[in-house]
Amino acid sequence: MKAMVLAAGQGTRLRPLTHSMPKALVPVAGRAMIEYPLLLLRHYGIREIIINLHHFGEQIEKKLGSGEQLGLRISYSEETELLDTGGGLLKAKSFLHDETFIVINTDALIDLDLAAAIAFHKHKHAALTLILRPDPDADQYGSIDIDSNARVCRFLTTHAPSPPSGPVRKLMFSGVQIVEPRIFIYMAGVPQKFSTTRETYPKMLVAGEPLYGFCFEGFWQDLGTAARIKQAEGKLARGEASLHYL
Repeated sequence: MKAMVLAAGQGTRLRPLTHSMPKALVPVAGRAMIEYPLLLLRHYGIREIIINLHHFGEQIEKKLGSGEQLGLRISYSEETELLDTGGGLLKAKSFLHDETFIVINTDALIDLDLAAAIAFHKHKHAALTLILRPDPDADQYGSIDIDSNARVCRFLTTHAPSPPSGPVRKLMFSGVQIVEPRIFIYMAGVPQKFSTTRETYPKMLVAGEPLYGFCFEGFWQDLGTAARIKQAEGKLARGEASLHYL
């Protein structure tokens, strides 16, 4: 299995740190932020990884190189302009198109049992499995709703064509997803720059594709701001949270 780590963002919420470095290299508890998703993937035997680059991308490539030092095989997809999540995936299609793949954001710590999530994805014969988490503010920020069978019945403002089965849970995206290559069917004829969440996934939901949510209730921490990084470092230092793959 292959994976894509999304690392092209400008890290505007982390300024002034990101005036001179990419968000992916901002230190978190003694490691570059991007090392956490890479080590999670490596722990589960996923070693062929592509990273998209834009803001100070050359620094990321210099730091990680071919990935050999981490026991990985890393390729890069350079974006001369930011292509958003959909455009970034589509640009990497030649690397990802032949089998199930993982997409993971750089800016979140998650203590995820990835093997269990992949097994769930396969068992459900899903086209897409989003790793979702409970959040009391899900409605405020835009929830993804799943029914009693864990099938996505609402994606932000788009509803599935069939009514949900049983009670509905409102959850939020964790930044990790398991994807089948047929996602690229829904990217045909679109502009170069587009979002999976605003455009591709709503299309798939309306088309009746099997989209599922794997509910994750373990340690998760957004790293998008300096305050959130400090929170994560504090939890790890105090032993309130741990990452099993380190």
